[in-house]
Parts: sequence; structure tokens; C-alpha cells
Amino acid sequence: MANEKTVPLLPCPDIDEIEAFYAMLGFTRTYYQSRPNPHVALRRADIDLHFFGIPGFDPADSYGSCLVIVPDTGELYRAFAAGMRAAHGKILVAGIPRMTRPRLRKNADNLSGFAVIDPGGNWIRIHAAAGAPAADTTAAEPARSRLGKALDNAVVMGDSRGFEEQGVRILDTALGRDLATSTPVDLVNALAYRAELAARTDDPGGAMEFLTRAGAVALTDAERVALADTLTGLRDLAGALPTSPEPGSTVDVEPDR
Repeated sequence: MANEKTVPLLPCPDIDEIEAFYAMLGFTRTYYQSRPNPHVALRRADIDLHFFGIPGFDPADSYGSCLVIVPDTGELYRAFAAGMRAAHGKILVAGIPRMTRPRLRKNADNLSGFAVIDPGGNWIRIHAAAGAPAADTTAAEPARSRLGKALDNAVVMGDSRGFEEQGVRILDTALGRDLATSTPVDLVNALAYRAELAARTDDPGGAMEFLTRAGAVALTDAERVALADTLTGLRDLAGALPTSPEPGSTVDVEPDR
């Protein structure tokens, strides 16, 4: 049999709060009932998510999760980010709810992925569909520095598994050990992710410190192009922090065009 469809049914404390959150991301309601059992169904294009309400449910204790496979994680992330900026003036990067940035996942065939953690504490894991092989399959990938490889491991812990403290330990060790051998691109990516982990672990001062260090890395024009998404993420994170940056501590990147 073909053309089957699976729709996740996820818990939350309040279906109205869930509906408002997903409306911000471009979802629309397709079904709603408040009694006898609270239930709301939401849809965005071909993504269907259903939620049931449990009064008193603690989102911090949720194990709710699902995978959403999409052709382009960057396009969907930018759409979600635009909705968050319109509603909140910033990207939600810490606490519940929040959203992570798209990054390559070592534990998912090195495909791009990001996560939305909604007000119910559910992890909606957005992953890229496996693409066609590159035309030149014999071309070697650019060499990764030791710091870049450590970053891959930190992303598995912090983004895929939600163990931010372990991601912090991995990156702090690598940043103290591998600065001299790191490429500028790997260094900026590592510092950017370390800043994000600091924000998630309630350390805004640490987040600004790592943002400032990332902004101080000397980059060529080609490296800035390669880091375009990361540099945008640095600006988003700086705007989301609860404290304003000190003079001279802003992230030195070109403005969006």
C-alpha cells in the first residue's frame, strides 16, 4: 500500500497557547475542541501536527518529539525566524519555547537539521531530506580542523540530544586546546555555537563574551560568504540576549542586504 500518512499527536498544558505559537510560525488550525478532551490540529503546507491538552502538564518534563523531513531546512528556518521576529522582535533562543539554528548533524548523515521546542516542551526536529549525490563524487571535502570535529560532537549533544552542558564541556575543552590549529571558519562556527549554548544555559554574560570573540576573528571575503548563515545567527543571538552589548563588543559583520 502507498500514500500512507502519519500525524504526530503531542502533549501540551494549553492548546490555545500551542495554537498561538504555531500560528506565529505560519500554521493554521484545521480542527479544535475544548471538551471533553482538549485537542487542536494545525497545518502548514504538508506538515500536520496535532496536540492534546493535559491541565497541569509540565513542559520541562516532556518527552514529546517528532521528525519533519523537508527539502530545504534553511528556507523553513528563515520563515519561522521571520514569524518570531514579527511577534517578539527577536529569535527565541533559550528556555521554552525556543528554536535552534540549522546545522549539519554528524549523527544524521551530515544533513542539516534544526529543532523547534514548543510551549509544550515538544521537540519538533526538522531534518533535510537526503539529496542527490554531487556531480563530482571524487572531489575531496575541505579539511576540517580538530576544533571543527569537536564542534560536530558538541552539536550532537547540544542540539540532537538536548544535553547542553555536555556540549559546553566538549567545546570548552576544544577551544582551550585547538585554537592554534583551527581554521577561521571552524573557529567562528565553534564560538557562535558556544555563545548559543551559553544563552540556553542561562549565561548571558558568557554568551556575549563568545559573540565578541567570534566578531574579532579576522575573515577574508570568501570566509564571510561561507559563514553568511552563522554571521546572521550571531546578530540574531545578540538581539535576543537580555543585556545590551557594551561599546565595542558588537558582532562585526556586514548588515543584511
